Amino acid sequence: MSTKISKWPAGTPMWVDLSVDDVEAAKSFYTKLFGWDYLTGEGDYLLAHIGGHAVAGLGPKLDPAQPSAWTTYLASDNVDATAELIKAAGGQLLVPPFDVMDSGRMAVAADSVGAAFGIWQAGNHIGAERFNEHGSLCWNELHTHDYASARAFYAEVFGFAYHDVDGEDMVYSTCLRATDGREVAGMHYDTELPETMPDYWLTWFASDDVAATACQAEQLGASLLMPVSSTPFGRMAIVEGLQGDVFGVIAVAPANS
Repeated sequence: MSTKISKWPAGTPMWVDLSVDDVEAAKSFYTKLFGWDYLTGEGDYLLAHIGGHAVAGLGPKLDPAQPSAWTTYLASDNVDATAELIKAAGGQLLVPPFDVMDSGRMAVAADSVGAAFGIWQAGNHIGAERFNEHGSLCWNELHTHDYASARAFYAEVFGFAYHDVDGEDMVYSTCLRATDGREVAGMHYDTELPETMPDYWLTWFASDDVAATACQAEQLGASLLMPVSSTPFGRMAIVEGLQGDVFGVIAVAPANS
Protein backbone atom coordinates (compact mmCIF):
# COMPACT_ATOMS: atom_id res chain seq x y z
CA MET A 1 0.00 0.00 0.00
CA SER A 2 1.34 3.45 -0.98
CA THR A 3 0.05 6.28 1.20
CA LYS A 4 0.76 10.00 1.52
CA ILE A 5 0.11 12.11 4.62
CA SER A 6 1.95 15.36 3.86
CA LYS A 7 1.46 17.82 1.02
CA TRP A 8 2.87 16.96 -2.39
CA PRO A 9 5.92 18.86 -3.72
CA ALA A 10 5.21 21.68 -6.15
CA GLY A 11 4.75 20.57 -9.74
CA THR A 12 3.54 17.07 -8.87
CA PRO A 13 0.28 15.86 -10.40
CA MET A 14 -1.39 15.02 -7.11
CA TRP A 15 -5.15 14.92 -7.62
CA VAL A 16 -7.73 14.16 -10.28
CA ASP A 17 -11.44 14.79 -10.36
CA LEU A 18 -14.22 13.99 -12.76
CA SER A 19 -16.90 16.44 -13.89
CA VAL A 20 -20.03 14.79 -15.29
CA ASP A 21 -23.73 15.39 -15.89
CA ASP A 22 -24.84 12.42 -13.77
CA VAL A 23 -22.72 12.11 -10.63
CA GLU A 24 -24.71 9.17 -9.26
CA ALA A 25 -24.15 7.17 -12.47
CA ALA A 26 -20.42 7.92 -12.35
CA LYS A 27 -20.32 6.97 -8.67
CA SER A 28 -21.93 3.61 -9.41
CA PHE A 29 -19.60 2.91 -12.35
CA TYR A 30 -16.36 3.62 -10.50
CA THR A 31 -17.52 1.85 -7.36
CA LYS A 32 -18.08 -1.33 -9.36
CA LEU A 33 -14.87 -0.88 -11.35
CA PHE A 34 -12.39 0.11 -8.63
CA GLY A 35 -14.19 -0.54 -5.34
CA TRP A 36 -14.32 3.11 -4.33
CA ASP A 37 -16.43 4.40 -1.47
CA TYR A 38 -17.26 8.05 -0.91
CA LEU A 39 -17.44 10.95 1.47
CA THR A 40 -19.30 14.18 0.75
CA GLY A 41 -17.10 17.19 0.12
CA GLU A 42 -18.23 20.75 -0.52
CA GLY A 43 -21.66 20.99 -2.17
CA ASP A 44 -22.32 18.06 -4.50
CA TYR A 45 -18.65 17.12 -4.69
CA LEU A 46 -17.74 13.58 -3.63
CA LEU A 47 -14.38 12.35 -2.38
CA ALA A 48 -13.66 8.80 -3.52
CA HIS A 49 -11.75 6.69 -1.02
CA ILE A 50 -9.99 3.35 -0.82
CA GLY A 51 -9.58 2.04 2.70
CA GLY A 52 -10.34 5.43 4.19
CA HIS A 53 -7.80 7.33 2.06
CA ALA A 54 -8.79 9.83 -0.64
CA VAL A 55 -7.99 8.85 -4.24
CA ALA A 56 -10.13 11.06 -6.54
CA GLY A 57 -13.08 13.44 -6.73
CA LEU A 58 -16.44 13.33 -8.53
CA GLY A 59 -18.70 16.28 -9.11
CA PRO A 60 -21.23 17.93 -11.43
CA LYS A 61 -20.07 19.93 -14.46
CA LEU A 62 -20.12 23.69 -13.92
CA ASP A 63 -20.93 24.19 -17.59
CA PRO A 64 -23.33 21.64 -19.15
CA ALA A 65 -21.83 22.36 -22.58
CA GLN A 66 -18.43 21.06 -21.53
CA PRO A 67 -17.61 17.38 -22.10
CA SER A 68 -17.32 15.00 -19.17
CA ALA A 69 -13.63 14.77 -18.33
CA TRP A 70 -11.02 13.96 -15.73
CA THR A 71 -8.99 17.00 -14.64
CA THR A 72 -5.37 16.68 -13.51
CA TYR A 73 -4.25 18.98 -10.67
CA LEU A 74 -0.62 19.97 -10.13
CA ALA A 75 0.61 20.93 -6.68
CA SER A 76 1.58 24.53 -5.95
CA ASP A 77 3.04 26.18 -2.86
CA ASN A 78 1.34 29.43 -3.90
CA VAL A 79 -1.58 29.23 -6.32
CA ASP A 80 -1.71 32.99 -6.87
CA ALA A 81 1.96 33.12 -7.86
CA THR A 82 1.55 30.08 -10.12
CA ALA A 83 -1.45 31.73 -11.76
CA GLU A 84 0.69 34.74 -12.66
CA LEU A 85 3.36 32.45 -14.13
CA ILE A 86 0.69 30.70 -16.22
CA LYS A 87 -0.45 34.00 -17.73
CA ALA A 88 3.14 35.15 -18.36
CA ALA A 89 3.91 31.85 -20.14
CA GLY A 90 1.00 32.19 -22.57
CA GLY A 91 -1.67 30.24 -20.68
CA GLN A 92 -4.97 31.54 -19.39
CA LEU A 93 -6.99 31.25 -16.22
CA LEU A 94 -10.33 29.50 -16.72
CA VAL A 95 -11.19 29.78 -13.01
CA PRO A 96 -9.11 32.31 -11.03
CA PRO A 97 -7.68 31.36 -7.61
CA PHE A 98 -10.20 30.85 -4.82
CA ASP A 99 -10.35 29.17 -1.43
CA VAL A 100 -12.13 25.85 -0.99
CA MET A 101 -13.06 26.40 2.65
CA ASP A 102 -10.13 25.06 4.70
CA SER A 103 -9.36 22.27 2.22
CA GLY A 104 -7.01 24.39 0.12
CA ARG A 105 -6.76 27.03 -2.56
CA MET A 106 -7.14 26.25 -6.25
CA ALA A 107 -7.46 27.55 -9.80
CA VAL A 108 -8.17 26.01 -13.19
CA ALA A 109 -6.11 27.01 -16.19
CA ALA A 110 -5.42 26.24 -19.84
CA ASP A 111 -1.79 25.93 -20.87
CA SER A 112 -0.29 27.63 -23.91
CA VAL A 113 -1.47 24.79 -26.18
CA GLY A 114 -5.03 24.73 -24.79
CA ALA A 115 -4.96 21.79 -22.38
CA ALA A 116 -6.96 22.36 -19.19
CA PHE A 117 -5.51 21.52 -15.78
CA GLY A 118 -5.94 22.49 -12.15
CA ILE A 119 -3.48 23.80 -9.59
CA TRP A 120 -3.89 23.05 -5.91
CA GLN A 121 -2.36 24.59 -2.80
CA ALA A 122 -2.98 22.17 0.03
CA GLY A 123 -4.80 23.06 3.19
CA ASN A 124 -6.50 20.21 5.05
CA HIS A 125 -6.77 18.28 1.77
CA ILE A 126 -3.39 17.25 0.36
CA GLY A 127 -4.77 15.45 -2.70
CA ALA A 128 -4.31 11.76 -3.34
CA GLU A 129 -3.58 9.87 -0.14
CA ARG A 130 -3.20 6.46 -1.81
CA PHE A 131 -1.49 5.96 -5.15
CA ASN A 132 0.29 3.42 -7.38
CA GLU A 133 -2.05 0.62 -6.38
CA HIS A 134 -5.20 -0.90 -7.81
CA GLY A 135 -7.91 1.71 -8.31
CA SER A 136 -5.72 4.69 -7.50
CA LEU A 137 -3.87 7.35 -9.46
CA CYS A 138 -0.50 6.29 -10.83
CA TRP A 139 0.40 8.56 -13.78
CA ASN A 140 -0.68 11.67 -15.67
CA GLU A 141 0.43 12.65 -19.15
CA LEU A 142 -0.19 15.52 -21.52
CA HIS A 143 -1.26 14.66 -25.08
CA THR A 144 -0.39 17.56 -27.33
CA HIS A 145 -0.32 18.75 -30.94
CA ASP A 146 2.51 21.18 -30.14
CA TYR A 147 5.20 19.31 -28.25
CA ALA A 148 7.84 22.06 -28.22
CA SER A 149 5.45 24.76 -26.99
CA ALA A 150 4.02 22.50 -24.28
CA ARG A 151 7.47 21.63 -22.97
CA ALA A 152 8.44 25.30 -22.88
CA PHE A 153 5.26 26.24 -20.98
CA TYR A 154 5.62 23.68 -18.19
CA ALA A 155 9.34 24.37 -17.87
CA GLU A 156 8.59 28.06 -17.37
CA VAL A 157 5.65 27.60 -14.96
CA PHE A 158 6.70 24.55 -12.93
CA GLY A 159 10.42 24.34 -13.60
CA PHE A 160 10.20 20.97 -15.34
CA ALA A 161 13.20 19.46 -17.06
CA TYR A 162 12.63 16.56 -19.44
CA HIS A 163 13.91 13.08 -20.09
CA ASP A 164 13.34 11.87 -23.66
CA VAL A 165 11.95 8.36 -23.92
CA ASP A 166 13.00 6.32 -26.94
CA GLY A 167 10.23 4.51 -28.78
CA GLU A 168 9.45 3.44 -32.29
CA ASP A 169 7.15 5.97 -33.97
CA MET A 170 6.70 7.79 -30.65
CA VAL A 171 7.84 11.16 -29.33
CA TYR A 172 7.54 11.15 -25.55
CA SER A 173 9.30 12.59 -22.55
CA THR A 174 8.93 12.35 -18.81
CA CYS A 175 8.66 15.55 -16.76
CA LEU A 176 11.29 15.91 -14.04
CA ARG A 177 10.22 17.74 -10.89
CA ALA A 178 12.30 20.83 -10.15
CA THR A 179 12.89 20.08 -6.48
CA ASP A 180 14.50 16.66 -6.87
CA GLY A 181 14.54 15.61 -10.53
CA ARG A 182 12.01 12.86 -9.97
CA GLU A 183 9.84 11.74 -12.91
CA VAL A 184 6.31 12.85 -12.05
CA ALA A 185 4.43 13.09 -15.38
CA GLY A 186 4.65 12.43 -19.09
CA MET A 187 4.34 14.46 -22.27
CA HIS A 188 3.31 12.83 -25.56
CA TYR A 189 3.42 14.32 -29.05
CA ASP A 190 0.18 12.67 -30.11
CA THR A 191 0.17 12.41 -33.89
CA GLU A 192 -3.19 10.60 -33.77
CA LEU A 193 -4.90 13.46 -31.95
CA PRO A 194 -7.43 15.01 -34.38
CA GLU A 195 -6.76 18.64 -35.21
CA THR A 196 -10.26 19.51 -34.01
CA MET A 197 -9.65 17.92 -30.59
CA PRO A 198 -7.92 20.05 -27.94
CA ASP A 199 -4.78 18.95 -26.14
CA TYR A 200 -5.56 17.20 -22.86
CA TRP A 201 -4.13 15.61 -19.73
CA LEU A 202 -4.84 11.87 -19.51
CA THR A 203 -5.34 10.25 -16.11
CA TRP A 204 -4.00 6.73 -15.54
CA PHE A 205 -5.27 4.46 -12.76
CA ALA A 206 -3.33 1.44 -11.57
CA SER A 207 -4.73 -2.07 -11.99
CA ASP A 208 -3.49 -5.34 -10.62
CA ASP A 209 -5.11 -7.09 -13.60
CA VAL A 210 -5.58 -4.86 -16.63
CA ALA A 211 -7.41 -7.46 -18.69
CA ALA A 212 -9.92 -8.06 -15.89
CA THR A 213 -10.40 -4.32 -15.29
CA ALA A 214 -10.95 -3.67 -19.00
CA CYS A 215 -13.43 -6.57 -19.21
CA GLN A 216 -15.31 -5.27 -16.18
CA ALA A 217 -15.44 -1.78 -17.69
CA GLU A 218 -16.99 -3.16 -20.88
CA GLN A 219 -19.50 -5.21 -18.92
CA LEU A 220 -20.52 -1.99 -17.14
CA GLY A 221 -21.19 -0.35 -20.52
CA ALA A 222 -17.87 1.42 -21.15
CA SER A 223 -15.84 1.01 -24.34
CA LEU A 224 -12.13 0.57 -24.99
CA LEU A 225 -10.46 3.30 -27.02
CA MET A 226 -7.24 1.30 -26.84
CA PRO A 227 -7.55 -2.46 -26.29
CA VAL A 228 -5.50 -4.24 -23.67
CA SER A 229 -1.93 -4.09 -24.96
CA SER A 230 1.50 -5.13 -23.78
CA THR A 231 3.91 -2.20 -24.02
CA PRO A 232 7.42 -1.37 -22.74
CA PHE A 233 5.67 0.61 -19.99
CA GLY A 234 3.45 -2.27 -18.88
CA ARG A 235 0.13 -3.79 -19.76
CA MET A 236 -2.42 -1.05 -20.42
CA ALA A 237 -5.74 -0.02 -21.93
CA ILE A 238 -7.63 3.24 -22.45
CA VAL A 239 -11.29 3.33 -21.44
CA GLU A 240 -14.16 5.64 -22.33
CA GLY A 241 -16.67 5.65 -19.49
CA LEU A 242 -20.44 5.90 -19.68
CA GLN A 243 -20.50 9.68 -20.01
CA GLY A 244 -17.54 10.09 -22.35
CA ASP A 245 -14.99 10.29 -19.54
CA VAL A 246 -11.66 8.92 -20.78
CA PHE A 247 -8.95 7.39 -18.59
CA GLY A 248 -6.20 4.80 -18.79
CA VAL A 249 -5.54 1.69 -16.74
CA ILE A 250 -2.03 0.31 -16.44
CA ALA A 251 -0.52 -2.64 -14.62
CA VAL A 252 1.18 -2.12 -11.31
CA ALA A 253 4.31 -4.14 -10.59
CA PRO A 254 4.53 -7.04 -10.55
CA ALA A 255 2.41 -7.13 -13.73
CA ASN A 256 0.53 -10.38 -14.12
CA SER A 257 -2.51 -9.41 -16.17
